[in-house]
Order: sequence, then structure tokens, then C-alpha cells
Amino acid sequence: MRLCVPVPCFFGGKDFCQSIKTIGSLGFDAAETYNWKGLDLEKVKNTCDETGVELLSMCTTEFRMTSPANRRLWLDGLKESCIAANKVGAKKLITQVGPDTGAERAVQHQSIVDALEQAKPILEEYGVTIMLEPLNTYVNHPGYYLWSSKEGFDIVREVNHPLVKIIYDIYHQQIMEGNIIPSIRDNLDCIAHLHSAGHPGRNELQFGENDYKVIFSAIDKAGYKGACGLEYRPLLDPIESLKIAKEIYG
Repeated sequence: MRLCVPVPCFFGGKDFCQSIKTIGSLGFDAAETYNWKGLDLEKVKNTCDETGVELLSMCTTEFRMTSPANRRLWLDGLKESCIAANKVGAKKLITQVGPDTGAERAVQHQSIVDALEQAKPILEEYGVTIMLEPLNTYVNHPGYYLWSSKEGFDIVREVNHPLVKIIYDIYHQQIMEGNIIPSIRDNLDCIAHLHSAGHPGRNELQFGENDYKVIFSAIDKAGYKGACGLEYRPLLDPIESLKIAKEIYG
């Protein structure tokens, strides 16, 4: 498993390409970001090529999937984000599904499935994987619809397409469901990427209640070949924090 550095978590407000160079100098070969608008995509691609740091994922520009009324906005945002991903060399896009609209959950669930069904031709055209993100509603995202990884896995299996997957965030699921290792191990077919942070606090992995050395070892043994983003707010100096993460978990 590769460790991946989310640029905004450690280098927010700093030059993006210089941040990629710093990430490479620390011995990491994978990075990710969220809002891609405002980036010089060609320059970022060249910097990644020069440093050997792969930009694994970015976010879509629209997150509203729970209501059919917003379907066209989401699909248009997906297409423009796929075009951007191709320009920069990213193979994956993260999308949130949006708020709980108050409609019956079965109706909102079906709206997400229908959006993904309509997204298939776009994903196939650009060769990009879309990753749904379950989030916690207790601490960080009250009112969000998709809090259950189980429902996320159900949606992926209903859509049944190799370019539709889940990004499994260990921090969020520790809050909502626990049962981390079995949930990942038993659903590797649905998972394209991982995120991690210590809980409580969403800080360094070693400061939380989870033993990430045990978790990562179990995931490796299960055959996971992807990456895990260090998606936390560092309490330590960001460079020092990444060095320590590399020493402990790399």
C-alpha cells in the first residue's frame, strides 16, 4: 500500500507545484487534491512527471446526487472534472453525494444510483474512476446523506461498473460504524482509495484511538494494492509530521 499526501492538508495556501516537489523530496510518490479549479493543470502535470509524484485524485465540482433535480449539474460537473483529470494525469475523482433532502432514503438512494448509471458513458470516455465518499454526520458533516459504508458498497454493487467505486475513509467510518478491518477486507472489490486520520481530533494517525500499524498490516495482507491518503490536520510541523508518518507507516 502506498501513502498519499493530500496537498491542501499540509500545504494549504502554498504554491501547488512547489508542494509537489516537497512531497517528492520527502520520499512520497503519491499526492491528491480537492478543488482543481485555479490550478495550472499543464504545469502540475509536468511537475508530477519531473518528480515522479503521481497525482492520484481530485474532486468533482458538483456534489448533489440525492435529488434528481440536480442531476444535470452533477453530470456536467463530472464531465468537466474528467477533462481536467485527463489533462493532469489523475485517474480518480472523489464525489460526495450531497445532503439528505428529507425524502425517503430509498428515493435518495435510487437518485444516486440513477446518476451513476447516467455517468457510465462519461467515465468510459475519459477512463476515470468516480469514488463515492461516505462521511461522518456526528462530528464533521451533519445532514449529509451517505454516512454508511455498507450503503455505499450496496450502491457500487447495484451500479456494477469497474469505474464506480468507494473511497473508504477510516476516520469517518471509525466514528460511524467501527469494524474497520473487516469492512475493508470484505469489500476490497468496491474500494478504490483510502483516507486516514486519528480519531478524535482528525490529527496525526499515532495520536488517535486506532492502531494504524495493525490496520495497514491487515489491509496489506488482504491484498489491497491502492493508496491511503493521510487526510489529517497536522498538530506538528507539516514537514515533520509527514516525516514521522513515513517512518511509522511507510
